[in-house]
Amino acid sequence: MYTTTAYAVTDGPASDMGIWHHKIPVEVLELGSDAVAIDERIAPEPGEHVIVKKHASAFFGTNLASLLRAAGVDTVIVTGVTMAGCVRHTVEDAIGYGFRPIVVRECVGDRVAGVVEWNLFDIDAKFGDVEPLETVLDYLDRIEPFEAASARVAAEAG
Repeated sequence: MYTTTAYAVTDGPASDMGIWHHKIPVEVLELGSDAVAIDERIAPEPGEHVIVKKHASAFFGTNLASLLRAAGVDTVIVTGVTMAGCVRHTVEDAIGYGFRPIVVRECVGDRVAGVVEWNLFDIDAKFGDVEPLETVLDYLDRIEPFEAASARVAAEAG
């Protein structure tokens, strides 16, 4: 699953930005602009979801929890920026929705020095697990792909 924060209407009473425009420049997060595009180096494959969110958390106001539950997911691996905003709020909501959050230490960032390390410490203490990239990749290598697991379950039930 991929997320981006973007707004179709960024000013006036019909804004889908709420009052966030009082804190950030609205033109920065315009829907369809390069600023909110997923980096082409990690672009979604056909069939992968891109959720356009309006708030920091990938869960708040989106269908992410429903999509994950429908796919039988119980653990979320969180990467991205901004550590003190989107990453942290996503992790906090993930555990609130009953998912085990894992943050990949080398795959998060922030524009403010020190914010990453402090938030990694606090998340690891309270909300989820912080793991190095190598550990997460090893974990993913051991997981049976969804399609294979579905076929196996169907065969066992048949």
